[in-house]
Amino acid sequence: MNQPLRDDMDFRASVGDVTPLARSNQADAGNHRRKPSAAQLARRESAQEELSERNFLSDDFVDLLPPFDPIEYRQEGIQQGVVDKLRHGGYSVQAQLHLLRRPLAECRRMLFPFIQEAYAHDLRSVMIVHGRGRELDSPANVLRSYLAKWLGQFEEVQAYVSAQPSEGGLGATWVMLRKSQRAKANNRERQQKRRG
Repeated sequence: MNQPLRDDMDFRASVGDVTPLARSNQADAGNHRRKPSAAQLARRESAQEELSERNFLSDDFVDLLPPFDPIEYRQEGIQQGVVDKLRHGGYSVQAQLHLLRRPLAECRRMLFPFIQEAYAHDLRSVMIVHGRGRELDSPANVLRSYLAKWLGQFEEVQAYVSAQPSEGGLGATWVMLRKSQRAKANNRERQQKRRG
């Protein structure tokens, strides 16, 4: 007798006489998702409201940037070499946010948690794809102008620059985030281990 047949006989002998459950007493094994309960919906709404209350990004008037001019920003103390390396794709993309063809209010809501979460997960270089319009008042150029303003409002953002043409050109922006305290501590620990 082969092994699978013996295993099947052993299983049937150990289970014995079994009666199937009534149809009404069976678990629903369907693949459809259940609708969230009222409590789950309330928690989601509360979390969304809390996040929007913390969102400090201003939606006030902004001066529009010329559509064909690259954008660049660096905090005081950040070396130009870091910005140049960022501009030329010297860092790998650790996360991307796509804001193409989205309303300005939605972009504002999406950018805030994206930067916060990237920083919380110790990411350093992220890319934001926003598009570029040909006209000064095109929606893509308006978003690009607001994005330049918003990124400068984050403490976590050390620098940002327009991407190279092969990476999206003026329609994408590289963002360099500062190291978190946890990342700095891990770095110091690694350096101390190397020294002995």
